[in-house]
Amino acid sequence: MTAESPELPLAAAFPDADREQWQRLVEGVLRKSGVTEASGAAAEDALATDLQDGIRIRPLYTAEDGAAAPGHPGFPPFVRAGRPEGTTVAGWDVRQRHVHTDPRQANASVLADLENGVTSVWLTVGDGGVPVSGLEQALQGVYLDLAAVVLDAGADFAAAAEELLRLYTVSGAPLGEAAGCLGADPLGLLARTGDDAKLRLQLESAARLAERCTAEAPGLRALAVDALPYHEAGGSAAEELGASLATGVAYLRQLTGAGLGIDDACRQLEFRYAATADQFLTIAKLRAARRLWARVAEVCGASPAAAAQRQHAVTSTVMMTRRDPWVNMLRTTVAGLSAGVGGAEAVTVLPFDAALGLPDAFARRIARNTQSVLLEESHLSKVIDPAGGSWYVESLTDELARAAWAWFQEIEGAGGQAAALRSGMIAGRLAETWQRRTDDLARRREPITGVSEFPHLAEPPVHREPAPAPIGGGLPRVRRDDAYERLRSRSDAHLAASGARPKVFLAALGPVAAHTARLAFAANLFQAGGIETVQEDGPVDAESVAEAFARSGARTACLCASDAVYGEQAAAVAAALKSAGAVRVHLAGKPGERREEFTAAGVDSFVFAGCDAVEVLSSALDVMEVA
Repeated sequence: MTAESPELPLAAAFPDADREQWQRLVEGVLRKSGVTEASGAAAEDALATDLQDGIRIRPLYTAEDGAAAPGHPGFPPFVRAGRPEGTTVAGWDVRQRHVHTDPRQANASVLADLENGVTSVWLTVGDGGVPVSGLEQALQGVYLDLAAVVLDAGADFAAAAEELLRLYTVSGAPLGEAAGCLGADPLGLLARTGDDAKLRLQLESAARLAERCTAEAPGLRALAVDALPYHEAGGSAAEELGASLATGVAYLRQLTGAGLGIDDACRQLEFRYAATADQFLTIAKLRAARRLWARVAEVCGASPAAAAQRQHAVTSTVMMTRRDPWVNMLRTTVAGLSAGVGGAEAVTVLPFDAALGLPDAFARRIARNTQSVLLEESHLSKVIDPAGGSWYVESLTDELARAAWAWFQEIEGAGGQAAALRSGMIAGRLAETWQRRTDDLARRREPITGVSEFPHLAEPPVHREPAPAPIGGGLPRVRRDDAYERLRSRSDAHLAASGARPKVFLAALGPVAAHTARLAFAANLFQAGGIETVQEDGPVDAESVAEAFARSGARTACLCASDAVYGEQAAAVAAALKSAGAVRVHLAGKPGERREEFTAAGVDSFVFAGCDAVEVLSSALDVMEVA
């Protein structure tokens, strides 16, 4: 602004920029990187990223890309929040999970959490958790009128719910003020176990619980619509949402058929979703979920007051790694932040060592303090829908909602959630999605820090007491690190049998500037498979490589240099390595027109960005392992 025109904004002093100008700048950057044929919209498309569900992330969003108006917080379609105040009054519910089978251990960890910032308890009961008869001991000392309790009891949900309701009565806590969720989820149990022998009876039992909660404990929700089985089987964000919608609709049919009004039926459901380290996708998923459920509730005749979806977000187990588990703290921090920004009413941050067994006290402390920092120091809950209004987030929310709705319609067209699970339709769809993602993981297009990228072979292993085996028999449970974990386990076995890890000799050719980039690439690649890399202090050539290879103690080697140096030295060095006893010789980089020449000289494989790293590493271990 100036003294002469105080109303003039600063931006008025700069000329308006348009999309075409930005595209021309992109063209210049692409030309410097070797992409010369892209111009205009094609240049913009070159920077786009394809996600699952047919969603494409563009590099630039403007007002032209805005989706339909998301409405206001607390009003249909509830994209911005389920309540007008969002989580600004008391923050979201900090919910910690407990999976101990010993009621005394469970009680100790429950009390420690509640005394240090946790506001509700998520307790596994029955198969894989504390026995129903031990629920009283597990909750001893817990003020049930202050702390909400959420049950995860699988097939024992009815017995566990009755026991919890009894504890409310004997403790003197007013049942009308009870909060939490009894966790009945027959369709989620079907997804987990594949067993539908008692499905009809379980649905009827869940309906009776819902009727009792409606009449006696309106703050308790009887049913959980758990979408985690679909996420943990490798499903995409849209597939997770679509399956949750189909499950919710099936429960509404059951509850209204049992005599509950549609508003009361909607109020008996709590939805559970996975939160991942993909920040914006998680935010959009939670926002889209509320929009989709609001549409379902509207079509079913529910009032706006009952149509808001109650959400519980849980940090993803799929993203958790067993190697370098400390990095999981970073992943769960981003996931927890995303869940809060996305508007979840309850958030569970799993401890960083949850993939290794029962979390220890330190891990639980870090998990709960992660949320405390987000709430109390970052004040994340004090802003309603902080991502709202972003053209990118609104567009992503809209695209995700449309993809999820299409999948929901497919499930409904197949006869509903139960029929789609029985027929294998859902399992087949999720398996196809996971296979595509597995290929991206194998080719490191989806990197895993500490596992497929920047692994630390000398990292001391972290050991934990084994956790109870989760129920199975239905949809599989996958992890992003599965393939690399198998490779690392083979390396561990080699170490145990021989006293050393498998080794590969990195033959650096030419000057430092010529080999540094590919040397770093090769070291990162082989270490992802648990293969130790060995190299000389300086470069080698055809005359010195045999002696250097012998000193390394390795049985395989990898050439590292620029394309120009390869043209001068690769063939001779590869031949010398073969003569020195190398059972396999790799070359870091694409061979181009010299493939036949290099292969004839002794190069067995070529490793490069985008190659199938898992296949390369598995084949390498095949020739290194101790017989």
